[in-house]
Amino acid sequence: MIETVVSAPAVAAVAVHAAEQVAGVRVQPGVAGLVSSVVRAARQQIKGLQPAPVEGVRVRWSGTAAVLEVDVVISGQDQAAAVARAVQRSVRALVPELTGVVVESVFVTIVDVAW
Repeated sequence: MIETVVSAPAVAAVAVHAAEQVAGVRVQPGVAGLVSSVVRAARQQIKGLQPAPVEGVRVRWSGTAAVLEVDVVISGQDQAAAVARAVQRSVRALVPELTGVVVESVFVTIVDVAW
């Protein structure tokens, strides 16, 4: 039997890419993500690795499905709810396509508006 494991950072990296495909969106860590991103960056630097960006996305597991929390900054020119729905659709489509991981839900938090 062959078992494939996709790590939470790999899922998060794809989610960042998917969210940033939406016009006017930049993924940015909220307060909760700042500490973990600093620790991860230090660990990766020690190992000499150049990881894909994952800051601003948290992955929890519900069985084998992923629950994703995405923190974004949006353009002040766009309607917030519409942008959040577009981010949800993009992440929900691309994560399974590129990782094979089922996405149970995507929660989007708009942490700032860029004017």
